[in-house]
Amino acid sequence: MNEKAMLAKEAKEHLVQDIIPFWKRLRDDEYGGYYGWLSYDLVLDKKAVKGCILNSRITWFFSNAYTVLKNAGMCDESLLDEARHGYTFLKEKCLDKENGGIFWSLKYDGTPEDTTKHTYNQAFCIYALSSYFEASGDREALEHAYELFNLIEEKCTDEIGYLEAFTIDFKPESNEKLSENGVLADKTMNTLLHVFEAYTEFVRVTKSLSDAWAKEAREKVEKRLMWIMDTFADKVYNPKLHRQEVFFDREYHSILDLHSYGHDIETAWLMDRGVEVLGRSDYEAKMTPITKDLTAQIYKIAFDGRSLANECDRGVVNENRVWWVQAETVIGFLNGYEKDSSKKEYLEAAVKEWNFIKEYVIDKRNGSEWFWEVNKDGSPIEGRPIVEPWKCPYHNGRMCMELIKRCAD
Repeated sequence: MNEKAMLAKEAKEHLVQDIIPFWKRLRDDEYGGYYGWLSYDLVLDKKAVKGCILNSRITWFFSNAYTVLKNAGMCDESLLDEARHGYTFLKEKCLDKENGGIFWSLKYDGTPEDTTKHTYNQAFCIYALSSYFEASGDREALEHAYELFNLIEEKCTDEIGYLEAFTIDFKPESNEKLSENGVLADKTMNTLLHVFEAYTEFVRVTKSLSDAWAKEAREKVEKRLMWIMDTFADKVYNPKLHRQEVFFDREYHSILDLHSYGHDIETAWLMDRGVEVLGRSDYEAKMTPITKDLTAQIYKIAFDGRSLANECDRGVVNENRVWWVQAETVIGFLNGYEKDSSKKEYLEAAVKEWNFIKEYVIDKRNGSEWFWEVNKDGSPIEGRPIVEPWKCPYHNGRMCMELIKRCAD
């Protein structure tokens, strides 16, 4: 069995035997959605806050797992049922019927807890709704996704780009939620990236639709995809440092010397995916040199031969191995190899990273999933929860599904 076939086989086994059953157990049939907290010691808190990002990502996960496995010859209707459960929670509880948009978080019973409207959060709901449409064929979900697209474009932008955080009725407020490392950012690479990701998914799932509504909606979203790629190329990508900048002021001036290794390797393959979905040779010519440069730089400075460091903040490297960074590393290096088959070192890096994940990042304890983070030597960093508003099956589940799609015979 060659390396790619091995990756596909093992990823499918891990997805079906481990990740999917784990997240099915988090389903809340009393109040809807999925439970929001499982501690490091594997204690489930059924009354914890339910993050709307978490529930969007879980809905996306089950929707995509259903579609990917069905295309691979394994039709599991229980996955569509889980996706429908997530969609119902998003539609009935997370979406603000009075002011529009999606809340930041809910109490365990589905009532609003944090009513902040964040652009990043709106994007992930679009991502989930688009994928649920593909899995279910439910046009209502697609219509909700397009409503959120229009809301972002009308309420969450200025003349330069996407703003971040807003009150319940979309008055701008400070962006603590997506600011880190001691700065408060007016704009972030992270939000721009995931708006791009959500819009890419919307365009992808509507490609097969030929009615006037879908055609008009798709064309509008495609225009914004091109605008975002222009912004990445001209304002976010730093060609001198071979990286993206992360945090910005209102005019897109970088406000911190930070190299986010995980985001760079993730951006490389998500941008390539967006170019592929868009299908325009001019943007392929514009973005491919950037994505190749990001991949090469991450391989050169952040990969130690078996796993990827977290980030470099003002010259100081954080050597922790974070779960989502490791997952994106596998896809990112595999994507780099697929774009240039002479880069066999990228395929080898993807395999070595997957081996590191299997040995150290996957938590072997019964009833667990992946550790949040481990030390460079692979030993777990205790105390970080297994499930919380940011810890979800989006990165590791997506890694498995990308390997199935890209590597299966």
